[in-house]
Amino acid sequence: MLTKAFIPYRGYYSTPFVRWQGSLANEHAVVLGAATTKRFMEAKGWDPAMLDYVLVGSTVYQQQWFYTGPWAAAMIGAENVPGVLITQACSTSAFTLYQAGMGVETGMFRNSWCLLADRCSNGPHAVWPNPAGPGGKPVAEDWFLDNVNKDPWAGEAMIRTAENVSKEFGITREECDALTLRRYEQYQDALANDREFQKRYMFPVEVQVSRKKTITVEADEGVTASTREGLAGLRPVLPEGAHTFGAQTFPADGNAGICVTTRESARELSANPELEIQLVSFGYARAKKAHMAAAVAPSAQMALDQAGIKASDLGAVKTHNPFAANDIAMAKVLGLDTHSMNNYGSSLIYGHPQGPTGARLMMEGIEELAQKGGGYLLFSGCAAGDTAASVVIKVN
Repeated sequence: MLTKAFIPYRGYYSTPFVRWQGSLANEHAVVLGAATTKRFMEAKGWDPAMLDYVLVGSTVYQQQWFYTGPWAAAMIGAENVPGVLITQACSTSAFTLYQAGMGVETGMFRNSWCLLADRCSNGPHAVWPNPAGPGGKPVAEDWFLDNVNKDPWAGEAMIRTAENVSKEFGITREECDALTLRRYEQYQDALANDREFQKRYMFPVEVQVSRKKTITVEADEGVTASTREGLAGLRPVLPEGAHTFGAQTFPADGNAGICVTTRESARELSANPELEIQLVSFGYARAKKAHMAAAVAPSAQMALDQAGIKASDLGAVKTHNPFAANDIAMAKVLGLDTHSMNNYGSSLIYGHPQGPTGARLMMEGIEELAQKGGGYLLFSGCAAGDTAASVVIKVN
């Protein structure tokens, strides 16, 4: 359990998420993330020099990724501040936040910044030397697609892991379609009144498309409307499977940022010093081979145990749910109501740029609890390699 790590209220942002091959497809994720962070801090009146450390969570290789941490720190205006790169697929946000929290807990950091930035679009295509190949033919790898389609340890594509969990938990096609409809309805709540809820945390991203033209992306792009009839008309991705393309997420691009600091500094930087946001605990787990979604519940239980609370004590639950079965399986194990999880949106509907996915979900959970007057937030999500990570945050 952590006792000293806090987040200033609204000391965070997420850009809109853009479906891959859209408006952000050609942007360097780290450069764009640093530029967005710099604009965000200028809008808040923050001096980047206040930072002790910058932690960058990113998962898809970008040009000169080797320098990511200190490069990003310099680009946001913290030229004398070191940085580090953290990467673990879709649990990157959770682990980055935990590492920042541990820095504060041990007294190493006073103010730290977590920058989460990824671009699934136009991923790198790597070529590896292979002198033993026929005629010296090299080994080629598509950084993003090849790894989505096959875990080198489990030997299966990610969709297969979802179907394995569906079979084990008795999850049906009908349950997955119904859950997808519910998640789409919840996302619509975030768009009400001219996106009133989303504007509590969402920060526009600026893209320079030419020397003379810059576009501003203010809202999510590429979200597909879900209807009962539309989902029913889709074929399963795998024969006899429970998931269609409508019941799973899609790759996306975007970035997010969160300040993790001391209680005193959080009050100074907060948009509302009376509202306290505390990072409480972290949990992790790994499921058996090719059962990725099954790792979420034990990681969540670990975070709850570390926080000294039960699932029934939670005021909000947010999950990275690349497949509908993720939420159904987690709810069955922890005794949660699937309909009350993921209010105002989830990655099943608005896509996942991997690194920043969990960060956006945590922000939505914090804002949900701020409206309710406080409570405990649980964020949980699976990640490549049949792993998962969870975080408990207290808002009061």
